[in-house]
Amino acid sequence: MIAIIDYGAGNIFSVKNALDYIGLPNILTNKKEDLINADGLILPGVGAFPSAMKMLKETELIDTIKEQSKLKPFLGICLGMQLIFSKGYEFEECEGLGLIEGTVELMEEPNLSIPHIGWNKLEVQNECPLLNGLSKDEYVYFVHSYKAHCADENISAFCEYGHKVPALVFKENIYGAQFHPEKSGDVGLQILKNFGGLL
Repeated sequence: MIAIIDYGAGNIFSVKNALDYIGLPNILTNKKEDLINADGLILPGVGAFPSAMKMLKETELIDTIKEQSKLKPFLGICLGMQLIFSKGYEFEECEGLGLIEGTVELMEEPNLSIPHIGWNKLEVQNECPLLNGLSKDEYVYFVHSYKAHCADENISAFCEYGHKVPALVFKENIYGAQFHPEKSGDVGLQILKNFGGLL
């Protein structure tokens, strides 16, 4: 069973629909006991970093997320990926979950439109289990204005948008996708299947 963490930051139903479609048992929840009993965790989200962290604090789930992410597969999606880093700088400096060391900062590409919206090719930097079964010419769907800055060893795949943009990050059993796998067709569904295979 995958627990999709429901803390009010949106995008949860499209993630649930994708998991239902590929037959991965899941539950939408904001209860500590569900996170503890789950085989894996997904943290989705759209919106702003500080307000999302505020909502997470209000659910009193942060300590449980930090504890359980050490014990089972964890996937952050879009804003949920950004929250796994140490700090975000959207509107203000804000502490993140600190599951992977790094920061999240505004994309500044003077010749390109921000937010970055659309399909981009995944460029593999370090193989990880979520990429199993994919070719080297896969495209996924992005919608974001901020990007992660982290160690190269934590970047599994990136896309080129003016500069290198971390697209899929990982550390041990913790994963983060800046793109939306639930909106990325068969490629995204394969990535979610691969996550399910880790449970």
